[in-house]
Amino acid sequence: MLTREDLENDTLRKNRELNYRSLPLVPESEFIASFERILADWDSTQDLWVFAYGSLIWNPLFHYIERQKVTIHGFHRSFCLRSRHGRGSVEEPGLMLGLDFGGCCNGVALRIPAAEVRHELMLVWRREMAIGSYAPRWINANAGDLKLRTVAFVVNHVHPHYAGKLPLETVVKTLATAKGKFGSGADYLYQTVDCLAKHGIRDSYLTQLRERVMQLTHGVHHPIECPEVGA
Repeated sequence: MLTREDLENDTLRKNRELNYRSLPLVPESEFIASFERILADWDSTQDLWVFAYGSLIWNPLFHYIERQKVTIHGFHRSFCLRSRHGRGSVEEPGLMLGLDFGGCCNGVALRIPAAEVRHELMLVWRREMAIGSYAPRWINANAGDLKLRTVAFVVNHVHPHYAGKLPLETVVKTLATAKGKFGSGADYLYQTVDCLAKHGIRDSYLTQLRERVMQLTHGVHHPIECPEVGA
């Protein structure tokens, strides 16, 4: 599994530069520019919230001081990004979740204290933005009566890894068979469904996928501990 140490050492970028030269890699100048564009709209006296909808829920790797179950509108969770490294290979690409346009999405917002924002958010950037498959933006989220402004990672439609809306059978087969440096697509799906459920979130799309994938993989599943809401 990806670790905080990997992000502290910028291992993902270094590893791709050395061993995966066929994969797209955002130039360092553009990478830093995207980071600064987001922070340009942040009040440095305030804490910063990050919207988590997939693996950031169960393996965030950055320091935060609060979690809130939230809903955003105008975007939905979808297996629409090809993975040729973490959950698949160049020869057999896997799939990972992205936020695509339309609908709504329930997830978890994570609050980074103001004094730690630059360091901790940079770790998130190294994890999510090295190859440019996401377009970060500020998105409003609702936590009951509480309104939060969060940083979210929306899919980049012009990126070569963007797969669009795939047939259900294609997604099921890919998740059931693809494996990469950080594990299988099936485990990525199972952990996401389990941790969403622990936070009281049921995603019918993911639940349907899990049932189908488990039939193909004979239900092999190694659950992990999910951080608590509010912890």
